[in-house]
Amino acid sequence: MADQQFDIVVLGGGSAGYATALRAKQLGFTVALIEKDKLGGTCLHRGCVPTKALLHSAEIADVAREGAAYGIQSSVAGIDIAGVNDFREKLVSGKFKGLQGLLKANDITIVEGEGRLVSANTVQVGSDRISGTHVVLATGSYSRSLPGLEIGGRVITSEQALELTEVPSKVVILGGGVIGVEFASVWRSFGAEVTIVEGLPHLVPNEEESISKQLERAFRKRKIDFKLGVFFQSVTQDANGVQVTLADGTVLDADHLLVAVGRGPATQGLGFEEVGIEMDRGFVLTDERLATNVPGVYAVGDIVPGPQLAHRGYQQGIFLAEELAGLNPVVVEDVNIPKVTYCDPEVASVGLTEAKAAEKYGAENITSYEYNLAGNAKSSILGTAGSVKAIRVNDGPVVGVHMIGARVGELVGEAQLIVNWEAYPEDVAPFVHGHPTQNETIGETMLKLAGKPLHAI
Repeated sequence: MADQQFDIVVLGGGSAGYATALRAKQLGFTVALIEKDKLGGTCLHRGCVPTKALLHSAEIADVAREGAAYGIQSSVAGIDIAGVNDFREKLVSGKFKGLQGLLKANDITIVEGEGRLVSANTVQVGSDRISGTHVVLATGSYSRSLPGLEIGGRVITSEQALELTEVPSKVVILGGGVIGVEFASVWRSFGAEVTIVEGLPHLVPNEEESISKQLERAFRKRKIDFKLGVFFQSVTQDANGVQVTLADGTVLDADHLLVAVGRGPATQGLGFEEVGIEMDRGFVLTDERLATNVPGVYAVGDIVPGPQLAHRGYQQGIFLAEELAGLNPVVVEDVNIPKVTYCDPEVASVGLTEAKAAEKYGAENITSYEYNLAGNAKSSILGTAGSVKAIRVNDGPVVGVHMIGARVGELVGEAQLIVNWEAYPEDVAPFVHGHPTQNETIGETMLKLAGKPLHAI
C-alpha cells in the first residue's frame, strides 16, 4: 500500500473513526481507515458493550433473588463467572464480526497497524505512507491512573476488571463516576463487598445533585459503601490483596483496587505535536466544526475535549463527513448530548442541571419540577424508586431533563428531542404517552411545568 492517496484518511477505528469512514464512503469519498488493534475500539471491546453485558448478567442475578416478591420461586445458586465471561465474549465477538462485514460491504480500505501522523496530509504505517486530502484523528482514549499510582497486580483498571476469572469478595473502587458506579453495581449484584472512594462531595458528580443524592440512598440500601469528599493516599499489595490508605487515615482491605478515575486521550507519540497541532494536556483542540489549527486535519471522539461518550464520537464522525461534503450539518452542543449510567438504578440526563440553568438564565427565571416514580404504575411493577426532573426557562423551553430509576436510560431519547428542539412544556403536554409505561413520567413532568398537572402534586 506504499504511498496510496485517498480523499479521507481516518486514524483510529473506534466509534468515532468508523462512523466517519462509513458516512464519508456513503457521500462518495475514497476512505482509508487505519487501526492498530481491533475495529470498534474501546467501546466495543473494553468499554460500553462488554460492561453492559456484565450489568445485564448482574440484573438477572438480582431479579432471581427477588423472585418471591413477584410470586416466582427463584434463587441464585451461585455466579458462574466463566459463563458470564462467555456470554460477554460471544456478544462482543458477534458485534465485531458484524462491524467488519459492514465496513467490507461499504468497500472501505482497512489498514492494519499503528499509524503516525508525519505531515498535514500523511499517516505512516510501518513503511507505508497513506495520504489524504483530509486526515481525521480518532485515536480514542485509555484508562487513567493517578500520579504515583502504578497499575499492576491487584491494582487494576476497568480493562483488567473485565478479564477477572473470579468474583472478588471485597473491592475498593477509586472514583465514583460512571465507570466506578457501574462496576460497583455489578460486583455487588455478584455478592462482593464494595467500597467506592470519591474525592468530590457526591457520586456521579457531573449529574444533577438531587439525582446523585438519590443514587447514594439507593446504594446504601444495596449495602454499597462509599467515602465521599476524601482522597486516596496510597496502596500496598501482596499475593492475597490490597491495603488502601485514604487521606483521612482510613485503611481499607480488599482483594483488588479498581482505579476508575476517568480516561485520558490516546495521543502521545503519534506525531500530532510535531506536525504543529495545537494540544491541551493531550487533547486535540478543534473549533466547533472539528477542524484543528492545521488545515486539512480534523479530530473526533475522545481526543476532543468534552464528554467521552461513544455516541458523541459516533455522531461527530457523521457530522464531520457531512461537513467535508459541504452539507453544513447541525452542531449539537456537548451539554445537550444524552448521558446514561447503567448502574442499578440507572441514571440518565440531557441538558443543563438546575444549578447551571440558574447560572445561565438567573434563578428567578427558571422553574423545575421533580416527578417521583412512585406515582408511575410501570415503575411500581418493576419495583423501582426514582424520579424525573425537568428544568424550564419561565415562559420558555425545557433546558434539562434528569432521571434516576430502573430502565430510565430508555427514556432519554424523548428527553433529548425535547431539549434539543427547544420545546416548551406546553408543546409536549398534549402528546399521548402509552399506559402503563415509564415514558408517562416525562408526560406528567411536562404537564406539571405547563401548569396543568394530572397526577403530579
